[in-house]
Order: sequence, then structure tokens, then C-alpha cells
Amino acid sequence: MAPSDATLVERLPLDNSGDELRELYRRYSGELYGFALNALTDRELAEEVVQDVFARAWRRAADYDPRRGSVRTWLYAITRNRIVDARRRGAVRPGLAPQDAEEMPAEVDSELEQAVLRWQMAAALTRLSPEHREVIRLAHYGGLTLREISERMGIPLGTVKSRTSYAMRTLRLILDEMEVG
Repeated sequence: MAPSDATLVERLPLDNSGDELRELYRRYSGELYGFALNALTDRELAEEVVQDVFARAWRRAADYDPRRGSVRTWLYAITRNRIVDARRRGAVRPGLAPQDAEEMPAEVDSELEQAVLRWQMAAALTRLSPEHREVIRLAHYGGLTLREISERMGIPLGTVKSRTSYAMRTLRLILDEMEVG
């Protein structure tokens, strides 16, 4: 049985082989890279952020507190902070009014929070079956009514209702598991 994420983090300070860090990297580097790339739109910078996240996680493993959130949440928080730092470094421009410079961190925080939520929702949706994902996509992103979905997909209205209900329940469980919200 594979060790839990929390166990891997707990073992990091004594990890001379690098196995625990490699395993955490294997589990989370892809989604963290996607999150960083989405926020930064620069592949090299996103890769640099992800590498820095895992270096910080290794150095600061003792700071992880499972009562405050999952390892995934902790890694996303580290990633978010690295993204903010990268944006601030890139946003240093001459002529910025002091007032604008003071307001920027709140804007960046809000943008990143929204990006995290979009990224987590997209990750959760991929875990639904294609049929369930499609009714959610058409209803919530396409703005269609259940009757319109029924007509577009060529399936009975009752099937659309049950798929939507099942998809929403499953999505709620997935998001709870991901500790979103």
C-alpha cells in the first residue's frame, strides 16, 4: 500500500534517498504545473515555480499541519505564493503610481483564487464520466435548461435529470475530497 501524502511529507526531513519527494512530485507536479502555467502563461516560469514549490516543501516539511488542510491544499498554497512572487518580479515597471502598486497584491490574490477554483473545478470535472460531464457542461457552462439538454443530446428528459443529479452529487464528493470550498 502506498503511503499517504501526509506520511510522505512527515518523512521528508529524513528523506536521504529522495524517494518521498519524488513520490510527491509524481503525484502533484502535473496539476501544479498546469495551475502555474494557467496563472503565468509562461512555460519556463511555470516549470521554475513548480521546482521551487517542491524545494520549499522539502525544506519546510515541518511547517505542514494536517489539521489546517490536505497536502494538496498546502502545495497549492506554496504554489500560489510562488506565482505571486513571480508576478511581482515581472510586474516591476517604472512609472507605476504608488497607489496602483499598493492595490496590485489584492488584485493578484483575487485573480489567483479564481484561477485556483477554476483549475480545481476542471480537475474535478475530468473525474466524472463523459455523459455526466456533458450534462454539467451544457447546463452550467452552456446555460441550457434540462429540456434543451434533452433535445440537444437526443435523450429523455428523465435521463437528463438523473444524470444531472448524479453528476452534481459526485462532483460535490470529489470537491470535498479535494478540500475545495
